Amino acid sequence: MDRLASMAAFVKTAEVGSFAAAASALTMSPQMIAKHVTWLETRLGARLIHRTTRRQSLTEIGKSYYERCKVVLADADWADALANEAKGAPRGRLRINAPVSFGTQTLIPVIARYLRQHPLVEIDLVLNDRYVDLVEEEFEAVFRIGALADSSFMARELAPFRIVACAAPEYLQERGTPLTPADLEQHECLAYASASGPTATEWHFMRAGEQHTAAVRHRLRVNDSKALLVAALNGFGIAFIAEDLARDGLRSGRLVPVLPDYDTPSRPLHLVYHPDRRQTPKLKSFIAAVVSELGQ
Repeated sequence: MDRLASMAAFVKTAEVGSFAAAASALTMSPQMIAKHVTWLETRLGARLIHRTTRRQSLTEIGKSYYERCKVVLADADWADALANEAKGAPRGRLRINAPVSFGTQTLIPVIARYLRQHPLVEIDLVLNDRYVDLVEEEFEAVFRIGALADSSFMARELAPFRIVACAAPEYLQERGTPLTPADLEQHECLAYASASGPTATEWHFMRAGEQHTAAVRHRLRVNDSKALLVAALNGFGIAFIAEDLARDGLRSGRLVPVLPDYDTPSRPLHLVYHPDRRQTPKLKSFIAAVVSELGQ
């Protein structure tokens, strides 16, 4: 049997916990997955997986062999990538993660243009607002908002992620236009209720190097920023949301900036990826496209 194919079957079985699940992931039959694993065990003269009627688990040797197999398979992929690079055509599948509003409003158009330029590349884009593990969840690159922790990964800094204050013209006609951050305390302010932290009760602004803080009140708290946008578009209050999300409404006039003479907060935005030795042509070309369109 092919040793790399057998290693791949073993690694997938170790990761998903059963021959049946591995078979589904690799589009094989459970019997073929079992044959691959048995062949490896016979070749090595050691049991890799404990098998019972209820569950499967790695032996001590299996755990060590699993770690080495992952390295071998990654190196094999890297060797294939070098061959593809020699052909000059990025190809294969990229698994990317990004925050929801940024991914929906800003990244999708970039990806669409990239895929048109590289027809041999496929992209699996996973959007969520939680912190993902680049290695454990098998992402080749992730977009991160906020300061980066020290790590062994590479990162490219992109244009900052900005927040804007905005409201529908109808709301401002009814309630008046705030002239200073302190005026916000008399308005309906739409609150983003993060699942990972408390609802923000203070909005921060800067002007002439001085910080201004508004202690806002809110009757509507939502854990989805697009829902806050809809509430603002319907004239219920003032939203403090991502500039990417508000851009279309601001361009069309359905939203207008609030306190435009004040600077609003921005947060660093980075594209984080594996170190250089794992950069395949598809990843290199994707990084170049992102930096070209979304760089500083």
